[in-house]
Amino acid sequence: MNRYYESESVELKAGYTDTVVREIVSFLNTEGGVIYIGIEDDGTVIGIENVEGVLRQVSDCITDQIEPKPIGEVISAVILEDNLPIVVVNVKKGIKPIYCIKKYGFSSKGCPVRIGNTCKEMSPEEIQYRYKSLFVDQDYMLLASAKYAPLSFEMMKILLTGRGYHINESSFESSFKLRRNDGTYNLLAEVLADKNMVPLIFVKFSGPDKTSISHRSDYGGQSILLGYQKMKDRLIAENICKTDTSVRPRIDEYLYDIDCVNEALVNMLVHNDWTVTETLVSFYSDRVVFTSHGGIPQGITEEEFYNGVSQPRNALLMRIFLNMGIVEHTGHGVPMIVKRYGREVFDIHKGYIDVTIPFNKNVLASVPNSVINESAVGYGVKVYKDLTDTEKEAILVLVEKPDITYDKLALEINVSRRTVARTIASLTEKKYIERVGNNKVGFWKVIR
Repeated sequence: MNRYYESESVELKAGYTDTVVREIVSFLNTEGGVIYIGIEDDGTVIGIENVEGVLRQVSDCITDQIEPKPIGEVISAVILEDNLPIVVVNVKKGIKPIYCIKKYGFSSKGCPVRIGNTCKEMSPEEIQYRYKSLFVDQDYMLLASAKYAPLSFEMMKILLTGRGYHINESSFESSFKLRRNDGTYNLLAEVLADKNMVPLIFVKFSGPDKTSISHRSDYGGQSILLGYQKMKDRLIAENICKTDTSVRPRIDEYLYDIDCVNEALVNMLVHNDWTVTETLVSFYSDRVVFTSHGGIPQGITEEEFYNGVSQPRNALLMRIFLNMGIVEHTGHGVPMIVKRYGREVFDIHKGYIDVTIPFNKNVLASVPNSVINESAVGYGVKVYKDLTDTEKEAILVLVEKPDITYDKLALEINVSRRTVARTIASLTEKKYIERVGNNKVGFWKVIR
């Protein structure tokens, strides 16, 4: 009678295969278990010929193929069954909330769990929930002091409320660890505050180099959450579309992949070393470059970086971005960019990282150079084909000034307040814009 059988906590392997890493990760992500190598699925003991080789493979698997490294949670040993050597891999329940197979990162394929006697892929929702808990709070942004005071966080509260979070005023600052041990605000608080001294620079150049600046905008001085949205809106406005209506369905080509650009923008903000200097977005006639400082975060290699192993330099800031819905997935941004544009778009140095997104040559060839070189307000009107002239003017002002009032917008585009009200209603109905927050404290978000 066989003494071994597979269960929720037992896995049998005739020999070492590449699937062992999947079994280890599934046990780490569940309640732990034991893997016996040298026993058939039906419980027949066949032993292992090259015991040292299998032990080495298991050791390499633990140290090289799993993130975070489960050094203390996985222990290998050799036992004898029927005088045959068996490798036993004891896996404890992981001390971290989630583990992944590095090759696949924090994706469903990379994050299995043990259900019964098989491995099942974790749902994206469960991955996101666990991934938020993975971040440690003791990062430098919590220790460094703010340079600006007093601070308020009304915009952050509005955005959180819009995501369905209940705001407890008495515990808000402590919940997000916005103060240091001495009671003063920290750097995280400053970048999230309604008013601060943190720049977010967007520079547009007239050609392929820095010899001539066409336009410079600073989206800083306000909550990084709002600054991010303004920068994203600006990049959406700059994204020229070439449409071929001679075929059905029509074919739209854009200057750049906005999803990849958004991932580059988010990574620039959450991975930047804010104690060094601010981030920079440089928009040239043939490319856009995202510059963040600090290089690759400690603890991961360049290869792991390209494969999507995520270890944010600013852990709590990333968690806030996740809560806000700014980041919908975990660890997929860099692989997405690599798949679309190749590794060569990353210029990695010890002190900084440049991500260069090249422009679509077909789109560049379809528009005059003057169109590329103008500011967003200059050529954005050419992009929105289904809007009236007043709507075009209004939406381009909202890109730059999303918190503008009706009265001030009326002065900007030289129309009556009633016309502004009709224009805003039309843009909302056409799903070009949406309101974030209330009428008193909020802003217009450009979504197309």
